[in-house]
Amino acid sequence: MEMFNKRKDVEWYEIAVFDKDFEPVNFVTSYRLFSMPYLSHVKFDVYVAAPDIHKAKYICSKSKLRLLSEQKTMVSSRICSKFQ
Repeated sequence: MEMFNKRKDVEWYEIAVFDKDFEPVNFVTSYRLFSMPYLSHVKFDVYVAAPDIHKAKYICSKSKLRLLSEQKTMVSSRICSKFQ
């Protein structure tokens, strides 16, 4: 998978894999939580065990925000891609 960070306010992202009901599916990747500076790209592999491969329907990235006292509101997002 390849990701690109277009958000100036976010530097950390978390990866997750879900089934059709958005229940977590076990998977392995180099880093589940990683830093990605603004306007940078990152490529990584995601592995799902053979018994669970039929369950995996979505791979998602979730922005992880640092809480700063001077900011009153922040938007966290989860973006998902569907497996075919």
